[in-house]
Amino acid sequence: MASTETRTGELPGPPDETDAGTPASAAATDARPEGPEARRAATDDGLEAGLDALETRTSERVSFGRILLSKAVPPLVAVVLVVTVWQLAAMSDVKPDYVLPGPLDVAGSIQDMWLEGTLFGYIWTSVSRGALGFLVSVAVGTPLGLLVARVRPVRAAIGPILSGLQSLPSVAWVPAAIIWFGLTDATIYAVVLLGAVPSIANGLVAGVDQIPPLYLRAGRVIGATGLQGVRHVLLPAALPGYLAGLKQGWAFSWRSLMAAELIANSPDLGTGLGQLMENFRTYSDMSGVLATILLILIVGIGIDLLFFSPLERRVLRSRGLLTRNV
Repeated sequence: MASTETRTGELPGPPDETDAGTPASAAATDARPEGPEARRAATDDGLEAGLDALETRTSERVSFGRILLSKAVPPLVAVVLVVTVWQLAAMSDVKPDYVLPGPLDVAGSIQDMWLEGTLFGYIWTSVSRGALGFLVSVAVGTPLGLLVARVRPVRAAIGPILSGLQSLPSVAWVPAAIIWFGLTDATIYAVVLLGAVPSIANGLVAGVDQIPPLYLRAGRVIGATGLQGVRHVLLPAALPGYLAGLKQGWAFSWRSLMAAELIANSPDLGTGLGQLMENFRTYSDMSGVLATILLILIVGIGIDLLFFSPLERRVLRSRGLLTRNV
């Protein structure tokens, strides 16, 4: 009897496997609930835990060196390869030097413009025209896109025309604009508008078409109708598509501007990059022509990297569409 009683003040020890006749693990296993409902509950708990783990975002702080390695190094390697192939082609005498100058000759032309103090003047003339034409295009293309997206008769009438205008080369408008407005700034801005407005409007139409109908119904329920609905529901919901249209609209603006400056050449207009390239072509200066092409390319890429790409990443990240912390 003394061996089976527990002393006062002592806690009972763990069950002895030999005394119980069944191991502790087996006892725990026997204590688990059985049946299809219990198994279904266990499966649901496992699925929920897995989904929670997938939705959990890691907030790792990416180092500057890693960003530099992933963003800057690949383009630099590509540029080095292109310049190397270009230099080899110039050295192999595939074409005469005055037809295919090397990278050093083109760099020399850019340096000459820098030393003369005219380089930034040429760039600013074109960039200011492009920026102003793009802003006016946004002011015209945004309400036009909303009208086409929300009014069915207008969409049936104007939608195909906008698509056709977007596919029409901008250079085709230059002769008509010269006849309409003469060799003035109005000619250049008219070509820019005709090239950029269809892209901006079509981008907004695509963004509106991708809005879930539930958003619009919820906006009407809370009283967001008319201009309030456009401001607080329609435009924010269509922002990714609208932003893509703006980005494409700037590309069309820049291309249209270069086409207009290249053809509508007059001393009264000032010298932009398009006029500069035509001047070099007149003097058969291939180094200058390639230098101007390089400047046009650098400006276009720079504006995209400095303005549109950060804005696009910010919008996509705020909507959970961009998960990389870069």
